[in-house]
Amino acid sequence: MAATAEINIEQFSKLARSIEAEIGRVIVGQRDVVRGVLICVIAGRHALLEGVPGLGKTMLIRTLADVLDLKFSRIQFTPDLMPADITGTDILEETEDGKRIKQFQQGPIFANLVLADEINRATPKTQSALLEAMQEQTVTVANRSYRLEAPFFVLATQNPLEMEGTYPLPEAQLDRFMFKIEVRYPSVQDLMIILDRTTGAENPVSGKVADGKEVIAMGHLALQIPVEPAVSEYVARLIVA
Repeated sequence: MAATAEINIEQFSKLARSIEAEIGRVIVGQRDVVRGVLICVIAGRHALLEGVPGLGKTMLIRTLADVLDLKFSRIQFTPDLMPADITGTDILEETEDGKRIKQFQQGPIFANLVLADEINRATPKTQSALLEAMQEQTVTVANRSYRLEAPFFVLATQNPLEMEGTYPLPEAQLDRFMFKIEVRYPSVQDLMIILDRTTGAENPVSGKVADGKEVIAMGHLALQIPVEPAVSEYVARLIVA
């Protein structure tokens, strides 16, 4: 990706508000959820969204990809999903002169924003295919490592109900997520707006507000904000406790 753009505090604040407002054109309510996901994205981290089906988790992530103009991929996690279905694999291709060569076929993990839909429905072996990518932003296949393009985020969803046949995420996997965000039912007022939108002729769509370079720039600026030593000490004590 090209050199990262530079922004100041005022531009950061204006851009963050614009992103939230544009997402709000499609996603009704859920302001705390949108804010939590945006914080993770700016921090360059990953988020786990938990909520029952039908609350717009997938739509939120798709909308975020559109607003930030990021390369998006969705992985539907199922019990029969294999690690190679995520990372990719070597395939044999025949050249013009009749020779056969191995060619690496990239999996859906090679994107800027990856939606791991219902992540707890895949086996631990398949879940672990995300570990390296989420921590190191690399993918290793057949002893070869491939660098993922920045920015890179995994936004995963899981259903807290119907746990039969699911595989709870191990601690090593949970540690890769910065936030676990609970998606709750919308209010009565929000439901009325959703009803109007889903039964009417108009279908609101979002437009591009920022791009990957600006997202990286926002993260770099956030890292320059000084932290009071007392706050750092509180965090350290909390971790030790």
